[in-house]
Amino acid sequence: MTLVPATPDHLTQRELEQALWAAANALRGPVDPGDFKAYVFPVLFYKWISDVYDYRHDQAVEELGDGWTQEIEEEDYQTFLVPDGAHWDDTYGVTKRPGAALNKALVSTQEANPGKLSGVFGDVNWANTERIPESALRALMGVFARLTLDPAHVSGDMLGSAYEYLLREFAEASGKKAGEFFTPRHVVHLLVKILNPQPGDSICDPACGSAGMLVETVEAVKLAGANPDSLLLYGQEQNLTTAGIARMNLYLHGLEDFEIKRGDTFREPKLLDETGELRKFDIVIANPPFSLDNWPSSTWGKDKYKRALGGIVPPAKSGDWAWIQHMLATMKDDTGRVGVVMPHGALFRGGRESDMRRWVIEKDLLEAVIGLPNNLFYSTSIPVSLLIFRASKTVERQGQVLFIDARARFKPGRNQNILDDDDVDSITTSYVTGTDADGAGGVNVSLVARDEIQSNDYDLNIGRYIQTETKAEANVDAALAALREAQERMNSARAALDARLREAGFDA
Repeated sequence: MTLVPATPDHLTQRELEQALWAAANALRGPVDPGDFKAYVFPVLFYKWISDVYDYRHDQAVEELGDGWTQEIEEEDYQTFLVPDGAHWDDTYGVTKRPGAALNKALVSTQEANPGKLSGVFGDVNWANTERIPESALRALMGVFARLTLDPAHVSGDMLGSAYEYLLREFAEASGKKAGEFFTPRHVVHLLVKILNPQPGDSICDPACGSAGMLVETVEAVKLAGANPDSLLLYGQEQNLTTAGIARMNLYLHGLEDFEIKRGDTFREPKLLDETGELRKFDIVIANPPFSLDNWPSSTWGKDKYKRALGGIVPPAKSGDWAWIQHMLATMKDDTGRVGVVMPHGALFRGGRESDMRRWVIEKDLLEAVIGLPNNLFYSTSIPVSLLIFRASKTVERQGQVLFIDARARFKPGRNQNILDDDDVDSITTSYVTGTDADGAGGVNVSLVARDEIQSNDYDLNIGRYIQTETKAEANVDAALAALREAQERMNSARAALDARLREAGFDA
């Protein structure tokens, strides 16, 4: 008799979310809300591993009967191994130095699953009572002790949705820091719909954060009735904690076959093929850090992977087009498509960025420029754009670029504007058809020939090509976008200076 996962009747989706949020609230006070994710997710994942291990152990014993052996169970039933002394039941309730006990259990679990869990729990020192007092740790673990997270009690869809809920809540708590790990799901949904992943596609996010874009591609294929297990998922993320969150996210969504590498994509790209060259993908998708000013521009011209496309090195103070270069360099030559979130300044700033715009236009790689509303992101209030590239355009769009002004398509949200399903569908339909799907100016569309873009010195500012705006208005839009970007950079620099002064003992 097989133990079939029951329809969970112990918790509703909302009750599960509330229980998980209670875990975060257990830390409130001694732990900064911006750091909740570093503590809550590892404990959630650890409890889930232990509960699923128990569930599959019972399943193995039930099905194998007298033929049960530990070796068969581990080979045929268990996704993760839980070594002796490292189970949740061994750790929960420890009264003397519980943080040290948790540290030991997490390290043992990682070591028992080196190819799957190495580094997944992050670098929190649970024994450091100054960072997390024992009372807070006990309260955190106490919340999870009341939950059973195996498939008989919580379905994979429920758990994945609850994880996404926590990500959103932690993004709210983190403010602008949220941009380091979280892209609003409605923006991800739009970008994935436009790129239209197909069964068997290889998908890469070179700045993957919490892996939301990879998860969304799986959901899109599943929604289309195809086999999501056929997708090949890859990501790279520099931040250790965030890279762990990404892997946990994929596992908790029921995904096991993926590669998430930790490291600096510019300085040490780790998604390589068997020859040591950059691996190529059907879809490359990302919301990279905007206008990065510490990227390795000084060595880019001699990059061993030849990512300085056209021999062009983007400016040292802005890595926007360097991200695009990397993504284009990892796009397959035939089926490849790229979707990337960019600040509007990348559309019109001069110098070497203008040279890159000329290069992609002349190579006929840029398919669409889509302007989105402002205040969609936690990390910035400025309006952003989606740039869509294709290795091979349809005949109808060769030698042209589709411009879409979707700034009017949004719904006001609590702290950020949002794109609801109608907004996403309208923008997607406008992209697919090349016409205004609303028919009443909600989304404005223009298919522009390469010669016209050339006559504008390869300026891609949307206002230059959408008929509802004059050239003067387009210039004002560009100036305002540049001003907002400059103000955000100044605010970030001031915040960094204040933090350094406080560290040095000065009252900022």
